[in-house]
Amino acid sequence: MHRYEHSVFLDEYKCNGCTTCLKHCPTEAIRVKNGHAAIDPDRCIDCGECIRVCPQKAKKAVCGNLENMERFKWKIALPAPTLYGQFDNLEDIDYVLDGLLKIGFDDVFEVSKAAELVSAYTRVYLKTHGIKKPAISSACPVVVRLIGLRFPALNENIIHMLPPMEIAAKLAKKRALLNHPEFSEDDIGVCFISPCPAKISYIKNGFADYKSYVDEAVSIKDIYFMLISKMRGDSNIKALSESGMIGLGWARTGGEASAILNDSYLAADGIDNVIHVLDQIENGNIPPLEFIELNACTGGCVGGVLTMQNPFIAKARIQTLRRYLPVSQNNLSKKELEYIPEYYLFDDLPEYHPISQLSDSMAESMRMMADIQKIRDILPGIDCGSCGAPTCRAFAEDVAKSNADLSDCLIKNAYAAREREEQNDG
Repeated sequence: MHRYEHSVFLDEYKCNGCTTCLKHCPTEAIRVKNGHAAIDPDRCIDCGECIRVCPQKAKKAVCGNLENMERFKWKIALPAPTLYGQFDNLEDIDYVLDGLLKIGFDDVFEVSKAAELVSAYTRVYLKTHGIKKPAISSACPVVVRLIGLRFPALNENIIHMLPPMEIAAKLAKKRALLNHPEFSEDDIGVCFISPCPAKISYIKNGFADYKSYVDEAVSIKDIYFMLISKMRGDSNIKALSESGMIGLGWARTGGEASAILNDSYLAADGIDNVIHVLDQIENGNIPPLEFIELNACTGGCVGGVLTMQNPFIAKARIQTLRRYLPVSQNNLSKKELEYIPEYYLFDDLPEYHPISQLSDSMAESMRMMADIQKIRDILPGIDCGSCGAPTCRAFAEDVAKSNADLSDCLIKNAYAAREREEQNDG
């Protein structure tokens, strides 16, 4: 069983035990105990919703440090296309790429360039005989983990294509080794500039036995001001960008889906909408579709919690930048598209224990389901969160699993106290 290494953590000293995060966690991974929140690592999908809504800023993302790249002789930056939408009045992507070189990187490889290659091979993938439809994109690591935990029946629908970040890392190292034969692979370090904690978790975990080629990951927030200071007042910069409209489009919802050049697709963003779509796919309540693009963050990757700008403003900036670019700068020949190179694919998905599965034993699961229903029937059913669980159903499950006591329900206790008072008065 794959043990997931997380990138979202709780600072107990800042947490005051409010129930804001409790009510927004899409997998009910959070409980409030002993005056502060606690995150269940087996349920957490690193979506960052708790980071987004916590009024005390007690939830944080564990990111890498740019100083860690100093251990490499050749340092390569992998900017996510979302990065370009963070800067006001940006007219040319090359200013950002040049800025990355000025803050200490030796080379830059755009993730948007790799996205155009992944899009081209996704079109090939969708034409492959035997692919389960609708095919669900594997680009958002939150969605992949969510399916494993809540919708395991849809695992077969996930496209076994590595995300652009990973392809960019592989191609960047390959290019560096070709251009600099004096370096070994261990001398070359790749740093991804991430818009969200889930992608950092992907780097830590990979897919099952697959290990990521990315060596370090830093947040867009951490690098933003460093770049701003290097991007001012320099009009003489090199033409570095190698991506077009398709690559930049991956930063926002619908960009990946529209790049398959097929109208038979659905694109949804926001974790609640994603869950709703997955529910409908699982129940067979959607029209026949070829491709499903799902982004946990509102607006797509531009809505990641490690970004600086409002996602809708960033999306508009990306749209403006795309307007002056060719459709793609990475067109593959007909021969190159005859098959998908092996290094674009992964073999196995991680195995997770579905959160709906109460026990490995069917008999035990049935017994626990009956117990949960009995407990739920005597609870107030108002989902107030005062017990420390997000819903009465979740609290009933906690009690059935001996992780909570029925006396933790403050509303039920208040009702019982009132009944005793009325009986005494009578």
